[in-house]
Amino acid sequence: MKRFDFLDHTADIGLVVYGEDLKRLFENAAEAFFTVITDLEKVRKRIERKIEIGRESLERLMVDWLNELLYLHEVEDLLFSHFEVESVGEDGLKARVKGEPFEEGRHPIKTGVKAVTYHQIQVKQENGLWRAQVILDL
Repeated sequence: MKRFDFLDHTADIGLVVYGEDLKRLFENAAEAFFTVITDLEKVRKRIERKIEIGRESLERLMVDWLNELLYLHEVEDLLFSHFEVESVGEDGLKARVKGEPFEEGRHPIKTGVKAVTYHQIQVKQENGLWRAQVILDL
C-alpha cells in the first residue's frame, strides 16, 4: 500500500496521504511533509519531542499536527524522520517524533514550507482505508 502522493498545485504543493488507520495516516502525513523539506535518510533519531494537540475535528487536527512540526522545524531548527502517533481522534492527538538539529552541508533543504493550509483539506475513510489531502504553502 502506498503511503502518500504529491499533487500539482499552483505555487503550492499538495499531499495525498493514505493509512490503514488514523495513527498511520497521521504518521504518513508527517513523513510526506518532511520528505518535501529534506532527505529523510540523512536525518538521525537523536532528539525526541512529544506533541499533544487538544480535541478538534480530524481536518483541523491534521493541519495543526503538521503546523506544529513546521513550528519545531522553524523555531528549533529541527528535522524529523521518525513519527509515532500514540493516539489520535476527535479527542486529540498524542505523538512522539524523533530527529536532529539541521546541519548545513549534511541536510539538504529541498523546499521551504511556509504553512500548512486549510485549503481543500480532507480527512476521510474510503473503502476501509483512511485518506487525507493537505495543501502546503511554499
